[in-house]
Formats: sequence, structure tokens, C-alpha cells
Amino acid sequence: MLEELAAGRVGLGTVWLLGLSMGLTACTVTCLPFMGTWALGRASGQREAFLHTGVFLGGRVLTYTLLAAIAGAIGLGLAKTLGGVWGNAIIGGSSILAGLWLLWRPAGKACGKLAAAAAVAPVQFRRQRDVLPPLFMGAALSLTPCTPLASLLALAAQAGSGWQGAAYGLAFGLGAALTPIILLVPLAGRLGREIRSGRAWVGRWLVWGAALVLIVLGLRRFGLVPG
Repeated sequence: MLEELAAGRVGLGTVWLLGLSMGLTACTVTCLPFMGTWALGRASGQREAFLHTGVFLGGRVLTYTLLAAIAGAIGLGLAKTLGGVWGNAIIGGSSILAGLWLLWRPAGKACGKLAAAAAVAPVQFRRQRDVLPPLFMGAALSLTPCTPLASLLALAAQAGSGWQGAAYGLAFGLGAALTPIILLVPLAGRLGREIRSGRAWVGRWLVWGAALVLIVLGLRRFGLVPG
């Protein structure tokens, strides 16, 4: 199938299946350490966990669409760029950002009644901004160099059209979005809630531990921490 992709002899259905095969295998292995740690550290409730997972996957679909559109417009140079240091650098930066975000804005941060009453709108605004780390991680992890992504970009480049490339990228991303992390991330959030239940001091250590894991995962992408 990869030879057919490179030769441009396949349709959107085949590209979707290629994305699905990655979503059910490599995507889970690559993405779960990042999103699972995020949900665990936040002790996400069901609603937040599904929201953040959806935003994460939306970031992936959007990035695949843009990457394939660019490849269709300018050729395979993009694939070579992603195979270098840039992809890992962006992934590492997004992971470090998520870890620092956990420390700066942990979920369930206690506020006094007076402060809560005086600043309801700002608190709600900050909660809405909490979707940014999952969005950034989803977009960044789409840059992970792999054979399916290289095949997608080769097919888009072969099409020679930005619009056709975008169609391939969207089909691929929608397939890759069907992944077990849709269920596994909420389970990680539930585990975090069970651990924190009635034990505030454990909650603080959980946040710090999850943040540390995300930062270390990011530093590994920069080659600053041995694998």
C-alpha cells in the first residue's frame, strides 16, 4: 500500500485507512504518555477529559491537513524538514509548556470565597485557556516522523495541489483520530481523581510528579535527557 501511496494511485478511503492504522497503533503509544500524564496530573473529570482529548485530536487533524496542504503546494521538502530536529523541538517545547502549565494552573486550585465571588469571570476564562496545552501537544505530536506521515506527504506532493493535499491530510487525520486514547485519557483522569480524593497533600505531589514527567519527556525530545 505504501508503494501505491507514493505513486498517487489511491483515493481518500485508502488514506483514511492509513490514518486509522496509525491511530490504533503508533498514535496510542506515542501520544498516551503525554495526554495520559496531563489528565492524571489534573485529575480530570469525565467532561474535562473528553473535552481535552477532543481538542488534542482536533489539533492533530488540523496539523495533518495543513502539512499535507503545504506538501501539495511546495513538494517533499517539508517531509525532510520534519525528519530533522524541528519536529522533535516543537514536540519537546509543547510538552515542557504543558508541564509548566500544570504547575502554574493546577486543576481544582482552591480559592477563598471572597476571591471566587470577586473574580468569577477571570477564573472561568483561565479554565477555558486550559485547553491550550492539549491543543499544542496534539498539533506538535503530529510532527512525529514516521512512515505513515512520510507516505501522506509523498502522496500530497505527488498530487501537486494544495487543495488536494489538504483533502488527503484531512482524511488521514480523521482516521488517526479514531484511537484508544479517547477512552484511556479519561481513565487516567479518573485515576487521578481517585488518588486525590480526600488527600490534598497527595494531590500536590501528583501535580508536581505529572509536571515533572511532561518536562522530562520534553527535554528528551531536545536530547537533553538520555532515553
